[in-house]
Amino acid sequence: MTGTLSGRVAVVTGGGRGIGRVIVEALHQAGAAVVIADNGTSIAGMGADPTVAEALAKALRDRVAAFTESIATPSAAKAVIDFAASRFGGIDILVNNAAILRDAFVFKADPGDWEAVLRTNLFAPFYLIAASTPLMRDQAKAKRGGGAWGRIINLVSTAGFYGNYGQAAYAAAKAGLTGLTRIAALDMARSHVACNAVAPFAATRVTESIKPQNPVQQAYKDTAMKIPAQPVADLVTYLAGDAGAKITGQLFGIRGREVLILSQPRPIAAAVAETADGLGAAMAALAPHFATLETDLEAFANRPVL
Repeated sequence: MTGTLSGRVAVVTGGGRGIGRVIVEALHQAGAAVVIADNGTSIAGMGADPTVAEALAKALRDRVAAFTESIATPSAAKAVIDFAASRFGGIDILVNNAAILRDAFVFKADPGDWEAVLRTNLFAPFYLIAASTPLMRDQAKAKRGGGAWGRIINLVSTAGFYGNYGQAAYAAAKAGLTGLTRIAALDMARSHVACNAVAPFAATRVTESIKPQNPVQQAYKDTAMKIPAQPVADLVTYLAGDAGAKITGQLFGIRGREVLILSQPRPIAAAVAETADGLGAAMAALAPHFATLETDLEAFANRPVL
């Protein structure tokens, strides 16, 4: 896909390491100018290391810049979008990838940890979408780059709709980000800005932090740590290009070379309860369609296509 994004400008959060870094490299190789928005924090969101983003920007040289502030506030989100626009002339692609983890069972969870995870994993993507979409709309009206154009890609997680032990904050944030994807796709449709969600499977700091609760989950972790991040970057780059113009509001999974389109909640069965006493019969009719209480680790424990 070399050259397919020539003239485009991208902001990638959490772009200094892991999946984010590979996405930055892929977008850059495709010709985009890229702002690496990464303050170098730990997987728990503790501390900061600006050299993480700066080192990658230095290695890639041309058409790359580092933004090393936390983007978890409205002012910082606006600042990074303004930085991209002033440095490279606009904003065409936003990749919301940054995420932190502070796992705990719901009966032990700390409200401060809950708020910190949602601030980084859900609030920050909203702030960035809110800051970038007015400029994307203006660019569409001005026909920047030969026509209306804009891409938002949110990195979500199967934990957001399957769930996993102790991941109330992370799963809730990723579920919220999936919902935000739909709203952004709807709100920006007239401006021809596409917004999609991608649930990645790859070896990352998040995968490494998994604490398996049973042998199936251990098998998942052992397998997941062997899955490269490059296919995730390939899909993001594809969606970010011209080919992604008419793909919007979708939820994808990418697991090695296996690309998944994931269902989004829609009614799959119905039963009528004429009175409150009829609810028992209605539930019995619906029971065959109940979702199993399995985690995403168990659901995707089978061998990936690499």
